[in-house]
Amino acid sequence: MTWKIWLNLFLGITLFWLSGCYSFKGASLSADIKTIQINNIRMETAGGPTNLGLTVNEKLKEYFQRNTTLKITNQNPDLLVEGTIVGYELTPMAPTTDDKAGLNRITLRVNFMVTNRLDETKNFEQEFSFYQDFPQNQTLTQVEKTLIPKLTDQIILDLFNKIAGDW
Repeated sequence: MTWKIWLNLFLGITLFWLSGCYSFKGASLSADIKTIQINNIRMETAGGPTNLGLTVNEKLKEYFQRNTTLKITNQNPDLLVEGTIVGYELTPMAPTTDDKAGLNRITLRVNFMVTNRLDETKNFEQEFSFYQDFPQNQTLTQVEKTLIPKLTDQIILDLFNKIAGDW
């Protein structure tokens, strides 16, 4: 046998052995949950685009439609998701010697309340936030179109993992 065959055999056995040592728990919803209602996300903060609540709401619905078998409903859902945008802040970061910010940070904070009508122990209310930094030489208007999707995607992923994850 050549050394490549031995190496592949060794790697295969090692991976097989390691796979028995670690178990990864993925996100999973109870099979009993069939429907979800996602109420309109409210804006309770100054600043941010006027359509930010709608953007978060539509991305949230899209995420659940793409990644689960849940049906979106407006009547008697198994899972109810309500949200409020409680923060949209621009903060100067990394000060420089001439008292200017080297970076700016945009932070989005959304408070979600989730009601699981089939298992009340899974109900929760929690604030989720995420931020992105951008160079001082760019304005918020220049970067919002690229940064808001990143912020909302991460917050929605964190929310989904909280709802479905078995951590």
